[in-house]
Amino acid sequence: MGIFGSKKEEKTVEKKEAPRAVAPRDISGVIIRPRVTEKALLGVDNNVYTFEIRRDASKYDVRDAVKELYGVTPVKVRTVTQQPRRVMKRTKGRVIGVKGLKKAYVYLKEGDTITLA
Repeated sequence: MGIFGSKKEEKTVEKKEAPRAVAPRDISGVIIRPRVTEKALLGVDNNVYTFEIRRDASKYDVRDAVKELYGVTPVKVRTVTQQPRRVMKRTKGRVIGVKGLKKAYVYLKEGDTITLA
C-alpha cells in the first residue's frame, strides 16, 4: 500500500503579481469641520487637534487632507466613531435621537500649529 508512504512532488509555480492600480482619492471633503469644544481646546496645548470627518474616511485620508489644507504633516492620527443613539429627554419623557459622528485626533510634532479661525 503506497498511499501513506509515497511522497508527492511539490510543483513550484512562480506567481506574477500584477501591479496595483492606485485609485485617486477625493480628499476635498474628508474634513467636515474642526471640533471647537472645551475638551478639544484643551488638547491644542499638547499639539492635538480634533476634527469632525466623514464616516467613510480613513486615517490616511485625514492625514492627506491635513497636509493639503493646513500644510503640516501629522505624526499620528486616531479616529473615533460615535454611534447614533436614542436618549430619554428629561422633560415629558420624550425620546430624542442623537446623531452619530466620526472624529479624528490629529497629533502634530512640537512646533507645528494649525490656525482654527
